[in-house]
Amino acid sequence: MRNLNHRLAVARGEIPAELLFKNARIVNVLSGEIHEGNVAVDGGRVMGVGDYKARKTINLRGAYLAPSLIDGHFHIESAQLTAGEFARAVVPHGTGALVIDPHEYANVLGLDGIRYVLESTKNLPLDFFIMLPSCVPATHLETAGARITADDLRLMIGDDRVAGVAELMNYPGVYLGTKSELAKIEVGKGKAIDGHAPGLRGKNLNAYALAGVRSDHESTELDEAREKLRAGMHILVREGSTERNLEHIIGLVNPHNAANCSFATDDKLAGDLVNEGHIDFAVRKAIAHGVAPISAIQMATINTARHYRLQNLGAIAPRYWADFIVFDDLKKFKVRQTYKKGVLVAEDGKYLAKNSAATPLPRSTMNLRYKPSDFVVRANGNKRIKVIEIVPNQIVTKQIIEKPTVFNGEIVADTKRDILKLVVVERHHATGNVGVGFVHGFNLKEGAIASTVAHDAHNVVVAGTNTADICVAIERLERLQGGQVAVRDGKIVAELPLPIAGLVSDKPLGEVIKRLDKLNAAARAMGCKLEAPFMTLSFLSLSPIPELKLTDQGLIDATHLKKTSLFV
Repeated sequence: MRNLNHRLAVARGEIPAELLFKNARIVNVLSGEIHEGNVAVDGGRVMGVGDYKARKTINLRGAYLAPSLIDGHFHIESAQLTAGEFARAVVPHGTGALVIDPHEYANVLGLDGIRYVLESTKNLPLDFFIMLPSCVPATHLETAGARITADDLRLMIGDDRVAGVAELMNYPGVYLGTKSELAKIEVGKGKAIDGHAPGLRGKNLNAYALAGVRSDHESTELDEAREKLRAGMHILVREGSTERNLEHIIGLVNPHNAANCSFATDDKLAGDLVNEGHIDFAVRKAIAHGVAPISAIQMATINTARHYRLQNLGAIAPRYWADFIVFDDLKKFKVRQTYKKGVLVAEDGKYLAKNSAATPLPRSTMNLRYKPSDFVVRANGNKRIKVIEIVPNQIVTKQIIEKPTVFNGEIVADTKRDILKLVVVERHHATGNVGVGFVHGFNLKEGAIASTVAHDAHNVVVAGTNTADICVAIERLERLQGGQVAVRDGKIVAELPLPIAGLVSDKPLGEVIKRLDKLNAAARAMGCKLEAPFMTLSFLSLSPIPELKLTDQGLIDATHLKKTSLFV
């Protein structure tokens, strides 16, 4: 009560505030206007807007002052950085909070993975709110490192930093009323419940929304996003490294419905976060596509905070946390300063905060059992095969039918037609499961690229021009205890060790970016033309996303969620 009475006295102007942001053009996301004013801050919170006295004054000289930005859906593992190094990447871009789904950690480590995330994201200059992974494994068509049930979620749902239940990827299970999926929704009642329903339309979409799902970030087409919005879903406009959906669906947003839309990155690489930006990039791109600047900023702040019930975040008003960004041009929207609870934590692209000690690493997760003969595909007279076709800048794939190239009775890669061998090896339980297929779109002319990041079960995935290099790549990943490698003529030409669950580096931000650049350069030198080859590779096992994928259990018809034969 004493603290409250002190704050009330500051708000009434009877005693000086700790800090005053003076001569600001305040972006008021609550009233939908920009107005001049001074913002008083005490104890890390906004006390009021007006003519206040303070012990310290920061004269903004007419610069814009807005709430810091919030990402509505992100897998922190996709940046391949520890939480502290991730903060170093995004805080200079104005990010003040994230709603994260530690789905990848959970698929590898189970509840221990979620606990690791909760612990490692403490005491940083941005807030992490956790959505509990709802689909571990994502489907029955892959072998993950763990299995999480509704009873497991119930153990953690009461944590103050848990915002709800993460994306319901088994969307057919939801709209068909599967007991296990409805139980997970029941656990999340009273908090946010995220959706994940690529391409879902019509009556099944109605049933999905009726079950209690409240958002979706998978829309890739304008009509799809509009139908989901009409069904009462909060639309998360996604703009990540590979999933670049913003320009395709941003036309949906208008002044009448913008309150029901937010931004999300889902998955974004470290280099892209630093060089391109985070949510600030989505704001700039939305403005360039015709969204009113204040609407774009609302989508990046208050809309997200309200949807996920993030208390006292997302606006500049009494009682809200003093989480601010300062910028000079409304349309160019380049963040100059970032404040966390009134403390300057980044300026002119430089991270100024001091991170706490690193959280101890979790257990090893590399347990493989395989032999090179597992990667051989016999022709057996078959004349046509199903091939995964990559769709650039999307995580969806297509199925194409091709005549196989056969050598000594074995179907092999054909670099002239850009058909590579694709291999997935289970790495959690040493089951010996191996899936083999073929992929079009990498354009590798030699060598192989491999990764232990393979959504969602994160088994070993390799695309290569020959079996020898594929084997060398897998052997190296074992020695690294997880990572990403590029191999040519039996030699490792670039690598990024990922010893944290086979997903995340323990190295500083700068070193991770340099190693990723070398990996991408190595892939380009071998002929690859994709902008993010390793992220593209990581999604080729994502069985809930259409159209054709490969897991440790074999080739998957991801449209109908069932196994399918390689042969036509």
